[in-house]
Amino acid sequence: MALSMYQASVPIYIKMLNGLADCLKKAAAHYAEKKWDEASLLSYRLYPDMFHFTKQVQEATNHARNVVILTGQEPAKVEENEKSLAELIARVEQTVAFMQTLKPAQIDGTEEKIITRTRRDVSVDYSGVQFLLHRSMPNFCFHCATAYDILRHNGVAVGKRDYLGPN
Repeated sequence: MALSMYQASVPIYIKMLNGLADCLKKAAAHYAEKKWDEASLLSYRLYPDMFHFTKQVQEATNHARNVVILTGQEPAKVEENEKSLAELIARVEQTVAFMQTLKPAQIDGTEEKIITRTRRDVSVDYSGVQFLLHRSMPNFCFHCATAYDILRHNGVAVGKRDYLGPN
């Protein structure tokens, strides 16, 4: 049996988003227990030219929602105004809820569909499978991993099992 576009995307996004939500919940508990200000975590960057923690989580959810592009739709614009871990958790959970509305029939068969994306005034054409495997999924994983790395660097007790999400 061949792996379908749906199988290669939506369940993976959901699994890893659930892992991200669990990591965020552990961070909230850790910061509450230590009586630390969450703002220091939310604005933390691994390096000055990198996105801060909040933006890493926002970008992870944005890239997951971008799978809807395969259906011919543009992803809904979601405000990026989270100011707490609780709000970031809600954002991730809302993204999971959205992902759960997607059906295999919407995604499957889009392997050869041409997807044109423009960034910084440069348009690039991708096949559906290229868009998923060369743009959407790698960006999603990068931002999830960077958010995880920031949590670890700031003392939150999360591990590989947390990052990968529940089985």
